[in-house]
Amino acid sequence: MRIAFIHDWLNQIGGAEDVLQTLVEMYPGAPVYTSMYAPDIMPPAYRAWDIRVTWMNRLPGIHRHHQPYLPLYPLAFQGLDLRGYDVILSNKSGFCHGIRVPPGATHICYCLTPTRYVWNLRDYCQREKFPAIANALLPPVIALLRKWDWAAAQRVHHFIAISTEVQKRIREFYGRESVVIAPPVDSDRFQPAAQHDDYFFILSRLIPYKRIDLAVAAFNELGLPLVIAGDGRDRARLQAMAKNNITFLGRVDDARAAELMAHCCAFIFPGLEDFGITPGEAEAAGRPVIAFAGGGALDTVVDGVTGLFFHEPTPHSLADAVRRFDDAHFDPAAIREFALRFDTQVFKNKLAEFIERSRQVDR
Repeated sequence: MRIAFIHDWLNQIGGAEDVLQTLVEMYPGAPVYTSMYAPDIMPPAYRAWDIRVTWMNRLPGIHRHHQPYLPLYPLAFQGLDLRGYDVILSNKSGFCHGIRVPPGATHICYCLTPTRYVWNLRDYCQREKFPAIANALLPPVIALLRKWDWAAAQRVHHFIAISTEVQKRIREFYGRESVVIAPPVDSDRFQPAAQHDDYFFILSRLIPYKRIDLAVAAFNELGLPLVIAGDGRDRARLQAMAKNNITFLGRVDDARAAELMAHCCAFIFPGLEDFGITPGEAEAAGRPVIAFAGGGALDTVVDGVTGLFFHEPTPHSLADAVRRFDDAHFDPAAIREFALRFDTQVFKNKLAEFIERSRQVDR
């Protein structure tokens, strides 16, 4: 079977890139088509991949600032020549599902989310703190992109959603049905420790929509130890907010992240995410998760069994959940057992079966 992967852009590391890495492991040698690729930013291992970029890769400054070129991505992906493949799998949160599918090929879209800034522009602009002039100029452009995005979704043969929340959005925005296959969690990298410490833990990119500011404000009020690993453009603002009980570690390597996860009292997950891999990683380490009750957390956290929910996106609501938290009520072995349903091998098995079944149906 000749398979190709389509990925929006390769200039940042996040959950989409974790999925892509697993796809390449499943089908080594399959080409990765993307709008642009910044090898100096991405992991060195990517340089061994067959990565094929569009003309957008030559645009000035795009490797560091890809958002200003928003209207051009549909043109770039529509122009890809994908003749010769049996299966095309788009790993989509932006516009990469908009490819033109050659005759005889099956297009499967692994949908991380319908494009956020197309379908929820106001919230996106507020989170990203766009200037007022951008807020005024963007709506007409977004209206056109919304029409294009819907039409592109109709050309997809099969949709896979990463969570039940994304499944609902696919149905609402695109009028398409989908199956849910959760993203892969590397459970083997995270193991329960014999004992844990008293700190709460966050592992995240420090960018506005992750809502780390809620956690900082809540723990300022609580006075309990909070350790935050990760970096991003919001770090300076968050550090300026934080009291002395909150520690910022910056980026940590995989081994250190696993150690911190295994020894925390609980993992804090304050944002509204499409899925969120880090709760699954915390649970693989046997640690409970205190999460906002929305989005992908509704799939990854069982209230009272693998963690606790807070129901309002406010520091007070999060602080109240932390006060209610009692580590004695949680069984690390049961938490890890639940996490294994998101294991990488489970993902690989489900996806391989779906690809083969879809190909048989489409022949």
